[in-house]
Amino acid sequence: MRLPDIAYLTDIYLDFGAVAVLPELLERLGVKRPLVVTDAGLVKLGYVKQLKLGKPAVFDEIETNPTEASLLKGVAQYKKSKCDGIVALGGGSPMDLAKLLGVLATHPEPIEQYAIVRGGIPKITSKVPPIVAVPTTAGSGSEVGRAALLTLNSGRKLGFLSAHLLPKAAVCDPELTLDLPPGLTAGTGMDAVSHCVETFCSTKVNPVADAIALDGLGRGWKYIRQAFADGKDRPARREMMLCSLMGGLAFQKSLGAVHSLSHPMGALKSRRLHHGTLNALFLPPVLRFNRDACAEKMDAMAKVIGAPSGAALPEAFAKLNEDLKLPARLSEMGVEREDLEPLAPLAVEDHCTPTNPRTLDVAAARRLYEEAW
Repeated sequence: MRLPDIAYLTDIYLDFGAVAVLPELLERLGVKRPLVVTDAGLVKLGYVKQLKLGKPAVFDEIETNPTEASLLKGVAQYKKSKCDGIVALGGGSPMDLAKLLGVLATHPEPIEQYAIVRGGIPKITSKVPPIVAVPTTAGSGSEVGRAALLTLNSGRKLGFLSAHLLPKAAVCDPELTLDLPPGLTAGTGMDAVSHCVETFCSTKVNPVADAIALDGLGRGWKYIRQAFADGKDRPARREMMLCSLMGGLAFQKSLGAVHSLSHPMGALKSRRLHHGTLNALFLPPVLRFNRDACAEKMDAMAKVIGAPSGAALPEAFAKLNEDLKLPARLSEMGVEREDLEPLAPLAVEDHCTPTNPRTLDVAAARRLYEEAW
């Protein structure tokens, strides 16, 4: 019996070829009929077959930013197929939806009652079925996270949090990321980097998570350009998967204004905006905004990436985005100024806002959106 390579919050199997452990792992968890939650593109590319699960039930109707409508379809599929566990295969969107599918498979509707801002954390119980996460990107860290995001039918994008949403195991096989195209490598990679930055700067006190976040930042900074330039660079892919993992493991500290600004934009029905790309774009202006509120932490991050001082971080990350050919402004992503008008209050209400090192009010959120546009 193979033992996990890492046991911290949950069991993690990390190496090239690690996906081979999945059938045995599900058996140990008592899962006889898993539902594979993934996206249609990965099904078409043969990723489900690589799981070696025979002919499992599959739900693949997932959008870039998962929606309540998609969730309800997935719950119906889970019940119809008489499943007893979930395999989340893909990036952050399938993983988020898989976690919430597990909630509604065993808890009453509506899903909104379980959101953080609705006081829903204690309503999610241990009845959630076993979830095993198999990431195919190195970005979201959701494979080792207790949280999920969902765009409701109302248009609000809300966060959900519970220890019962933490996957029973994460099977992190860098082999599954080798064919990720450069654009997604950049966007998902910067998602991971932004998690390391924001968790480190969070106002919560957790020195263990701080150490993990700094180490993850160092790995991401060193290897993201290599993974972007050559997707078949196996050491770079492994290091980026570690960066993603570490960002996820540091989620215990929560996040900050980068994500507060990004989340409402991901819910815009008229746009299809990639979450990690948004995070990359918001990093420079938010670091400038937070500078005086966490100067020592900024200096510590500068030391890790080789910048002269914390004051140089915004420009360093702007240059990294440029090297990765990521947009520098929201307008380059097709965002219109009028799209931004209703978003500032939503950003302030976001569950990540309370742990930002500097108070984010509506006026400040508007200024940051304008600066990013």
